[in-house]
Order: sequence, then C-alpha cells, then structure tokens
Amino acid sequence: MPNIKSAIKRVKVSEKKNLRNRIVKSKVKTAVKKFEAEVAVNAANAAAQYSATTSAIDKAVTKGNLHKNAANRKKARLAKKLAAAQ
Repeated sequence: MPNIKSAIKRVKVSEKKNLRNRIVKSKVKTAVKKFEAEVAVNAANAAAQYSATTSAIDKAVTKGNLHKNAANRKKARLAKKLAAAQ
C-alpha cells in the first residue's frame, strides 16, 4: 500500500474502475454465451437474443471497454452465426 495520499487515492479509483470494467466485460461475455446457446437450441428466438447481445456490445463501446472495430467484428461474427442458423 502506498504512503502518499494521492497514490492511495489512485489505488482506490483504479480498483473502482477495474470493478466496473470487469462487470461490463462480463455482461458482454454472458450475452454472447446466451446468444450462442439460443442459436444451438432455438433459431427462431435467436434473433431477439441477437439484438440484446448487440446492445450489450454497443454499451461496452460507449463505456470504453471495447474498441469500436472489435465490437463490429464481434457483431459481424454473431450475425454470421444467426444467418447460418436460419
């Protein structure tokens, strides 16, 4: 643990930001897993899950957790899986 007051504050702030970032990334991963499970089980309901997943990915981009090109790549791969399932 640092001794300098500003360094102590930076540690606290970085821990909070780290927690928020992990939550957002976890939501994206969970949404992708739900989508892939839905595609495997029921392709008809996969379209609704696709929109929820892309929404989670877009939120991660606006919060700065994902780069926009990485998000577009993820969404394109999901769309490809959705098209193949239908």
